[in-house]
Amino acid sequence: MREIAKMATPATALNTPLAATHLAAGAKMGVWFGCALPDYFGDAAAEYRSARDTVALIDKNYRAYLSFTGPDRVRYLNAILTNNIKDLQAGHGIVSLLLNPQGHILAEIETYAFPDRLLCVSYSMIRERLIEVLDKYIIMDDVTLIDETPRYGTLALEGPKAAALIKEVSRADVANFEELSAHGGKVGSIPCWITKRSPGGVPGAEFLAEREKLPELWQILSDAARWHEGGPMGYAALSARSRFAGQPHQLHQRLLHRPGNRRTRALPRPGKPSARPTGFFRRGRAGSGHAADCGGQGSGPRYACGADLGPNAHHWNGLRP
Repeated sequence: MREIAKMATPATALNTPLAATHLAAGAKMGVWFGCALPDYFGDAAAEYRSARDTVALIDKNYRAYLSFTGPDRVRYLNAILTNNIKDLQAGHGIVSLLLNPQGHILAEIETYAFPDRLLCVSYSMIRERLIEVLDKYIIMDDVTLIDETPRYGTLALEGPKAAALIKEVSRADVANFEELSAHGGKVGSIPCWITKRSPGGVPGAEFLAEREKLPELWQILSDAARWHEGGPMGYAALSARSRFAGQPHQLHQRLLHRPGNRRTRALPRPGKPSARPTGFFRRGRAGSGHAADCGGQGSGPRYACGADLGPNAHHWNGLRP
């Protein structure tokens, strides 16, 4: 059983819903992960210091959100992704790769388990192609795939004061949460899922909320961050911070050496029950930062998911999906 919800328009998929808010705040916009996002809000160096010393607020609306429902959803995703989905507990997430039959990386996907569905998070710029690939292998399984990208958006708080701020605005004590665990909560009157992330080992969180609530959520979190002598951070500072922290290396470790990880494996060819485990993850250099080497061809820089972004694209520098 297959169902694909109506696709978002390219403008919806490739532009942050906070564009007007950012421009009104004096942000210079750029293209990151194929999406229009802030380069900086006036002073990239000051934004970098906020993330290092206090707290930074980040617009992470470059993501695609795909939900899987139906009784076979766990079995299906466990068969096509490289990590162990069948043992994923409700309210927890895990990082996996989606491979083609030759074992090349097609996408990096985070999967979160909820009582009634599995939510997969990847990159908006590859959303349509990703849906095609995932839908192709739903053959005999009772699984419903729904594109929820137009519905959701994500904001993040990072930095040494992030955990305290998160507790103030939502009562969520992320310092005591497990990494990549998702908890229902509210910021003001805004319902959201709060997921723990710890860049550089420093507890922080992401807030998944309905898109129409994002401007209000951004204002609340921005005001709170400024109260803590922090504020919004653009991707120029975030990229520099990620390169300095060596996060691509951390990604490599998380994917290949996470407890319970299985060997990466290729998608089965249509008509064949399985494929040999040929996937791997290599590290290489591209431009000023480390980038994922997917073994593909192309004249421009290669993205973590294997998509060719062209000669003017930013290199992937370890930013998470």
